[in-house]
Amino acid sequence: MNSSISKTKLSTPLLSAPSSSSSNGSSTSSETGDSPATSKRFELQDVKYNFHSISISGSHSYRSLAVLSGHVGSVSCLALCGEFILSASQGKDIIVWQQPDLRLFTKFGQGDGSVKALVTVGNKVFTAHQDSRIRVWKVSRSSENVFKLVDTLPTTKDYLGKFMKQSNYVQTRRHHKRLWIEHADSISCLTVYNGLIYSGSWDKTLKVWRVSDLKCLESIKAHDDAINGLIASKGIVYSASADGKIKAWGKEGKTSHALKGILEGHKDVSFNSVIVSEDGKWVYGGGSDGFVMGWEGIGDFESWKLVSETKAHQMAVLCMCLMGDFLCSGSADKSIIIWKREAYGKLCKFGVITGHEGPVKCLQASPNRIGGGFLLYSGSLDKSLRVWWVPRRSGNTEASTTPSTEKQSILLC
Repeated sequence: MNSSISKTKLSTPLLSAPSSSSSNGSSTSSETGDSPATSKRFELQDVKYNFHSISISGSHSYRSLAVLSGHVGSVSCLALCGEFILSASQGKDIIVWQQPDLRLFTKFGQGDGSVKALVTVGNKVFTAHQDSRIRVWKVSRSSENVFKLVDTLPTTKDYLGKFMKQSNYVQTRRHHKRLWIEHADSISCLTVYNGLIYSGSWDKTLKVWRVSDLKCLESIKAHDDAINGLIASKGIVYSASADGKIKAWGKEGKTSHALKGILEGHKDVSFNSVIVSEDGKWVYGGGSDGFVMGWEGIGDFESWKLVSETKAHQMAVLCMCLMGDFLCSGSADKSIIIWKREAYGKLCKFGVITGHEGPVKCLQASPNRIGGGFLLYSGSLDKSLRVWWVPRRSGNTEASTTPSTEKQSILLC
């Protein structure tokens, strides 16, 4: 049995992609910028994917597309940007991979501390680091495969405008003060929405930055413990924390944000990830106890209700992503599970993906439909980025993803 995908045309300029805000350090954005013109070498025409299968005792085995290696550290975050995939690691390096051949296009990175999250805005890349700084990279006008460091947040201009006033300093720990525009610990997550970048940190604060001038507009004491995930949708920003809460924040006035609601998880359990459906009706949180919890509601958060409690993994859920009615969860148990959202927000197990040799730290699904399925990218502490094809129709299918010497499979329930 052969399954073919033919004539898929991709011709998106570098770092100019459809919008999709995301948590756990993975995101793309449609913020406009001075994107370089499309080069002829990026015109990907008549691309043909072929998925070969081998019948094994009545089931079918599908090979994965690729296992990409090149990072010096654990892969910590991913972002899709047009025809490119960006992956970053705890080794401070960021790799740009080009589709469809998934070749290494370019590599960049700098600074103290590993890369914890990244987002793209127009022709800029924003990276969040363990050293509590956000770095801004821009595609060079002279060469499309060169990324130059153009700024660091907070900017020097922001510092100079605030450091003289004592009222701009806040207590971060005993006998230590910082400007309120500075994060005091690792920045764990970023998301972009409506011209603003939101950063969440282990220092328990949520900061708001304006994309146009890189100015820090607001700092919110958001949680009682580290913030692990951010996502924005329909004018609401959701923050997931180790304090076991997902909080919803909405704008009040031009710049300030106010707490709109709190979604509570299991007692003494950390939320590591949060995702929200495209229509804003469903919110899911991934916990350190292996559960994925889901809430349903529209508008007033007092009317939101818990509709799903699913024991998804044997170990902590570290990351999640959504693709239509499909929810993908990655775990410290090294597996990825595909779930189908059923009526009333309930989750039904659709498939299991195994193959990573370390915990799965980040996931990103491609919005492009390919052969009745979609592409799923996963990054792991095993230093690899893997590309999977997930069919949208279930079947009793076991999928071997590399030569049979390795234990890697997709099991469709």
